[in-house]
Amino acid sequence: MRGLIQRVRHAKVEVGSEAVGAIDGGLLLLLGVEARDDRASADKLLHKVLHYRVFGDEGGRMNLNVQQAGGGLLVVSQFTLVADTARGLRPSFSRGASPQQAEALYDYFVERARAQLSPVACGRFAADMQVSLLNDGPVTFLLET
Repeated sequence: MRGLIQRVRHAKVEVGSEAVGAIDGGLLLLLGVEARDDRASADKLLHKVLHYRVFGDEGGRMNLNVQQAGGGLLVVSQFTLVADTARGLRPSFSRGASPQQAEALYDYFVERARAQLSPVACGRFAADMQVSLLNDGPVTFLLET
Protein backbone atom coordinates (compact mmCIF):
# COMPACT_ATOMS: atom_id res chain seq x y z
CA MET A 1 0.00 0.00 0.00
CA ARG A 2 1.30 3.43 -0.89
CA GLY A 3 0.24 6.76 0.44
CA LEU A 4 1.41 10.14 -0.75
CA ILE A 5 0.83 12.66 2.03
CA GLN A 6 0.90 16.39 1.54
CA ARG A 7 0.72 18.88 4.37
CA VAL A 8 -1.98 21.33 3.34
CA ARG A 9 -3.52 24.60 4.47
CA HIS A 10 -6.75 23.36 2.86
CA ALA A 11 -7.79 20.70 0.36
CA LYS A 12 -10.97 19.78 -1.49
CA VAL A 13 -12.08 17.01 -3.82
CA GLU A 14 -14.92 17.43 -6.29
CA VAL A 15 -16.80 15.06 -8.56
CA GLY A 16 -18.24 17.13 -11.37
CA SER A 17 -19.31 20.33 -9.68
CA GLU A 18 -20.12 18.62 -6.35
CA ALA A 19 -17.68 19.00 -3.44
CA VAL A 20 -17.55 15.52 -1.89
CA GLY A 21 -14.82 16.11 0.69
CA ALA A 22 -12.83 18.98 2.14
CA ILE A 23 -10.58 19.86 5.06
CA ASP A 24 -8.95 22.96 6.39
CA GLY A 25 -5.37 22.42 7.60
CA GLY A 26 -4.02 18.88 7.81
CA LEU A 27 -2.99 16.12 5.42
CA LEU A 28 -4.14 15.20 1.95
CA LEU A 29 -3.54 11.48 1.41
CA LEU A 30 -3.48 9.99 -2.07
CA LEU A 31 -3.94 6.25 -1.48
CA GLY A 32 -2.88 3.43 -3.80
CA VAL A 33 -3.68 -0.24 -3.14
CA GLU A 34 -1.57 -3.11 -4.43
CA ALA A 35 -2.74 -6.70 -5.02
CA ARG A 36 -0.66 -7.96 -2.08
CA ASP A 37 -2.30 -5.55 0.39
CA ASP A 38 -4.68 -6.53 3.16
CA ARG A 39 -6.19 -5.02 6.31
CA ALA A 40 -2.86 -5.33 8.11
CA SER A 41 -1.26 -3.21 5.35
CA ALA A 42 -4.02 -0.63 5.74
CA ASP A 43 -3.58 -0.54 9.52
CA LYS A 44 0.19 -0.12 9.17
CA LEU A 45 -0.13 2.71 6.66
CA LEU A 46 -2.81 4.44 8.74
CA HIS A 47 -0.52 4.34 11.77
CA LYS A 48 2.24 5.96 9.71
CA VAL A 49 -0.09 8.63 8.31
CA LEU A 50 -1.49 9.57 11.72
CA HIS A 51 1.87 9.55 13.50
CA TYR A 52 4.26 10.90 10.86
CA ARG A 53 5.73 14.11 12.24
CA VAL A 54 5.40 16.75 9.53
CA PHE A 55 3.91 19.70 11.42
CA GLY A 56 5.92 22.41 13.12
CA ASP A 57 6.24 22.67 16.89
CA GLU A 58 6.63 26.00 18.72
CA GLY A 59 10.22 26.15 17.43
CA GLY A 60 9.21 25.51 13.83
CA ARG A 61 10.69 22.00 13.72
CA MET A 62 8.69 19.13 12.22
CA ASN A 63 7.98 17.37 15.52
CA LEU A 64 4.17 17.13 15.54
CA ASN A 65 1.86 14.65 13.84
CA VAL A 66 -1.54 15.50 12.37
CA GLN A 67 -3.35 14.60 15.60
CA GLN A 68 -1.06 16.77 17.75
CA ALA A 69 -1.41 19.65 15.27
CA GLY A 70 -5.21 19.43 15.32
CA GLY A 71 -5.42 18.84 11.58
CA GLY A 72 -7.80 16.89 9.40
CA LEU A 73 -7.29 14.17 6.82
CA LEU A 74 -8.60 14.05 3.26
CA VAL A 75 -8.27 10.56 1.72
CA VAL A 76 -8.40 10.22 -2.08
CA SER A 77 -8.01 6.90 -3.91
CA GLN A 78 -5.37 7.02 -6.63
CA PHE A 79 -4.54 3.76 -8.37
CA THR A 80 -1.77 5.40 -10.41
CA LEU A 81 0.42 5.45 -7.28
CA VAL A 82 1.02 1.71 -7.62
CA ALA A 83 2.09 1.90 -11.27
CA ASP A 84 5.39 0.36 -12.29
CA THR A 85 7.25 3.06 -14.22
CA ALA A 86 10.70 1.44 -14.32
CA ARG A 87 10.58 0.44 -17.99
CA GLY A 88 9.31 2.08 -21.11
CA LEU A 89 7.09 5.09 -21.54
CA ARG A 90 3.77 3.59 -20.48
CA PRO A 91 2.95 2.67 -16.86
CA SER A 92 2.11 -0.89 -15.93
CA PHE A 93 -0.64 -1.47 -13.40
CA SER A 94 -0.01 -5.21 -12.90
CA ARG A 95 0.80 -4.65 -9.19
CA GLY A 96 -2.52 -2.93 -8.56
CA ALA A 97 -5.36 -4.51 -6.62
CA SER A 98 -8.58 -5.43 -8.37
CA PRO A 99 -11.21 -2.70 -8.13
CA GLN A 100 -13.21 -4.79 -5.64
CA GLN A 101 -10.22 -5.42 -3.36
CA ALA A 102 -9.03 -1.81 -3.62
CA GLU A 103 -12.46 -0.38 -2.78
CA ALA A 104 -12.87 -2.69 0.21
CA LEU A 105 -9.45 -1.68 1.60
CA TYR A 106 -10.07 2.00 0.83
CA ASP A 107 -13.39 1.87 2.71
CA TYR A 108 -11.72 0.02 5.59
CA PHE A 109 -8.92 2.60 5.74
CA VAL A 110 -11.37 5.53 5.86
CA GLU A 111 -13.49 3.80 8.52
CA ARG A 112 -10.45 3.16 10.73
CA ALA A 113 -9.16 6.71 10.17
CA ARG A 114 -12.51 8.16 11.26
CA ALA A 115 -12.34 6.12 14.46
CA GLN A 116 -9.03 7.80 15.35
CA LEU A 117 -9.17 11.34 13.94
CA SER A 118 -11.67 14.06 13.21
CA PRO A 119 -12.28 15.45 10.70
CA VAL A 120 -11.68 12.80 8.05
CA ALA A 121 -13.08 13.48 4.60
CA CYS A 122 -12.73 11.42 1.45
CA GLY A 123 -13.15 11.37 -2.28
CA ARG A 124 -15.38 8.99 -4.20
CA PHE A 125 -13.77 5.68 -5.12
CA ALA A 126 -13.16 5.19 -8.87
CA ALA A 127 -14.70 8.53 -9.76
CA ASP A 128 -13.14 11.15 -12.01
CA MET A 129 -12.17 13.62 -9.29
CA GLN A 130 -10.72 17.09 -9.26
CA VAL A 131 -8.48 17.73 -6.25
CA SER A 132 -7.48 21.22 -5.22
CA LEU A 133 -5.10 22.06 -2.42
CA LEU A 134 -2.76 24.60 -0.98
CA ASN A 135 0.38 22.64 -0.17
CA ASP A 136 1.97 23.97 3.02
CA GLY A 137 5.75 24.08 2.74
CA PRO A 138 5.61 22.33 0.32
CA VAL A 139 5.81 19.17 2.42
CA THR A 140 5.20 15.88 0.58
CA PHE A 141 6.19 12.32 1.55
CA LEU A 142 5.63 8.90 -0.04
CA LEU A 143 4.79 6.31 2.63
CA GLU A 144 4.81 2.58 1.88
CA THR A 145 3.98 -0.61 3.75
